[in-house]
Amino acid sequence: MQKNHIEFEQVVERGCGMDVHKEILVATIQGKGIKTVTKSYSTYTSSLIKLKRWLKKHGITHIAIESTGVYWKPVFNVLGEDFEILLVNARHVKNVPGHKTDKKDSRWLAKLLLSGLLKGSFIPNQAIRELRDLTRYKTKLTNQVSAEKNRVHKILEDANLKISVVLSDIFGVTGRKFLNEIIKGKYKPETLLYMVHGSVKASKGEIKEALTGYVTCHHRFMLQTILKNISRIEETLQELEDQIAKVTEEYGDIIELLETIPGVGHDGAIGIIAEIGLDMDKFSTHKHIASWAGMCPGSNETAGKNKSGRITYGNQYLRSLLVEQGWAASRTKNTYLSSKSLLSGKPENY
Repeated sequence: MQKNHIEFEQVVERGCGMDVHKEILVATIQGKGIKTVTKSYSTYTSSLIKLKRWLKKHGITHIAIESTGVYWKPVFNVLGEDFEILLVNARHVKNVPGHKTDKKDSRWLAKLLLSGLLKGSFIPNQAIRELRDLTRYKTKLTNQVSAEKNRVHKILEDANLKISVVLSDIFGVTGRKFLNEIIKGKYKPETLLYMVHGSVKASKGEIKEALTGYVTCHHRFMLQTILKNISRIEETLQELEDQIAKVTEEYGDIIELLETIPGVGHDGAIGIIAEIGLDMDKFSTHKHIASWAGMCPGSNETAGKNKSGRITYGNQYLRSLLVEQGWAASRTKNTYLSSKSLLSGKPENY
C-alpha cells in the first residue's frame, strides 16, 4: 500500500532540535546540503563548547530548545551569542503518544523548526534577567516575612495574649516593645502600659486585659526564634534592595514614567521592567503582553456557545503584580482607572 507524505515549506535552511535534560542533551541537525544526524552531549560546559563547534561546522543558524525547568539556561549561556535560539513551550510540541524517546523528540523539534512551525518564548537580555532574579527573590523573602509574622500571631493566641485586638500592627513600635518584654520572662501587664504609643486608640484597661495571658517557656522560645529569623530575612531584603537600586540607576527616567500610572509605585515599576524588559518590539501589541502575562481569559466556544474559559498560565510573577496594582488603581481618587471600577457596579473601596 503506497504511503502519502505531506511536505511542508522549508523556512529555515539549516537548524537543530534539542531535547535538554539535567545531565544530557540530544541534538539533531537537519537542513539543505547536510545529512540528518543525531548526537548526545553532556550538559557540562566543556561538552557544550564541543557542541557549539559541531553546529558551526555544519552551518547551523537556528536552534529549537524545549523549555523544561531551568535546564535550558546553561545551553543558552554557551550558544546564545552564536545562534538564534527558539525556546519553545513543551505543551506546543508534543510528539505522537507512545513513540516518545529523546532522539525522536529532538528530530521532531528539528522538523518543526525547519518548517517554521515553532514560536519562541520571550527571553530578555542578560541585564533584565539578572534584575528579574533579584526582584523575584525579593518577592520570595517578603512572603517568608509575612509567613513568619503569621506564626507570631498564632503563638500569641496560644499564649492567651490578645495583643492583635488592641494594636492594629503588633510589629509596630508599641508591639515590638511588648514582644521584647514578653520574651524576657516575668512581667506584669500593668508595668507595660507606659510603653503604649499615644496613637493607640484602645484604653489602658483593654490593653492590660490583652497582655494578661498564660505564657510558658516554650512560647518565649518560639517568639524569640521567629523574631530572630524575621530580622535575618529583613537584613537580606535590605541587601537586595540596595543591589536592585544599584542596577536600576540607568532606568531612572523609565521608572518615573511608569510611576505616573495610577496604582504603580516604585517597586511595582521595577517589577514590570524586570518581567517584560524594555524592548517592546518583542510583543506585537499590548494585547500580546496581556496574554503573555496570563491576564486574558481563554477562548472556549463550541456549537455556537461561549463556555467558561480559564486564563492562561502566563507569567505568574507579572500576573500577581498587575493584579495588585489593579486593586491599588481602583482605590485612587479622580482617575480614569478608579472610574472604571465604579462603572462596573462595585463600590470604590471594594
